Amino acid sequence: MSLDITQIPTPCYVLEEEKLHANLALMARVQRESGCKIILALKGYAMWSTFGIIRETLQGCSASSLNEARLATEEFGRELHVYAPAYTDAEFPQILELADHLSFNSFSQWRRFKDQALAAGVSCGIRVNPQVNEVKVDMYNPCGSTSRLGVVPEAFRPDELEGIEGLHFHALCECGADSLERTLINFEQRFGQWIPQMKWINFGGGHLMTREGYDVELLIRLIREFRSRYPKVQVYLEPGGAVGWRTGPLVASVLDIVHNNMEIAILDTSAAAHMPDVLEMPYRPEVRGAGEPGEKAHSYRLGGNTCLAGDVIGDYSFDTPLEIGDKIVFEDMIHYTFVKNTTFNGVNLPSLAIWTQNDELKLVRQFDYEDFKTRLS
Repeated sequence: MSLDITQIPTPCYVLEEEKLHANLALMARVQRESGCKIILALKGYAMWSTFGIIRETLQGCSASSLNEARLATEEFGRELHVYAPAYTDAEFPQILELADHLSFNSFSQWRRFKDQALAAGVSCGIRVNPQVNEVKVDMYNPCGSTSRLGVVPEAFRPDELEGIEGLHFHALCECGADSLERTLINFEQRFGQWIPQMKWINFGGGHLMTREGYDVELLIRLIREFRSRYPKVQVYLEPGGAVGWRTGPLVASVLDIVHNNMEIAILDTSAAAHMPDVLEMPYRPEVRGAGEPGEKAHSYRLGGNTCLAGDVIGDYSFDTPLEIGDKIVFEDMIHYTFVKNTTFNGVNLPSLAIWTQNDELKLVRQFDYEDFKTRLS
């Protein structure tokens, strides 16, 4: 039985448990056949009600803040790797109490916090920038020409590596294994002479290994060959989007239909508040049963329920006219969505639910006024 849309209260993100298990099975294979360790990047997927499932396969979490580090410690409980563009004096001691691995974005941050980190017994690393351009959208390109993320070769300080046990690069975003292949060539050309003295290398995230057509065999071969060149080094990957990739939709309802040079359906969800990447990238989400505008008999612009004029999800066509109360299913809305939600305009956050392997709806969380109020003061 597939997901029964009629049972879903809207708006609601629905994780399909069976699809999550399928993604994890593929990641288990990658770990088994390559010898790498895969950890979950919370910035892309943080539905902690499913961590009990995920930690059966993945080795831990990657956090980019104290709050993410706390969540990983409290709800996941395996290895914790922390990286942030900069740490603060106020939060750093608390991060040290939680982290197993800690990556610094610059040698100035390393100098500033080195003594505390080494005294705490944390395994420390430096994030480097291999200067590749595999990501075409500038906002998501960690290696852009003026990126603040990672140490470029000319700023690398071999004389300050004492105490450093790992190198961390993150150059990809929803990329294929061929992108990793090119990235590794650049990484080794620029930083390879220091790899043998390291205990671990973190390949970062952006490895969309669960996408249909991804060359999993190439990924496994690249990691195995890297490990054969550096047999004492542990390799880590930290995907976020790949864990939640195509594991479930955001279900919304039509609240009203208005006309202004075209038909416009106003939904009970929002691009601005609930699907921010639609406006940031931008991209056009896939809608179940819909086509391009004009492709099918009835075309509509799907708009959000905030007062932002540009809160528009996109233009679509349908076989039959939309009516108030109809449900709209936005596919693949589990990763990089509710981790970025806001309550702009005071709109409620979509509920979180799981469609279990027993074909039952498990409503995990509903949000209300208190969730909005407590974000303010």
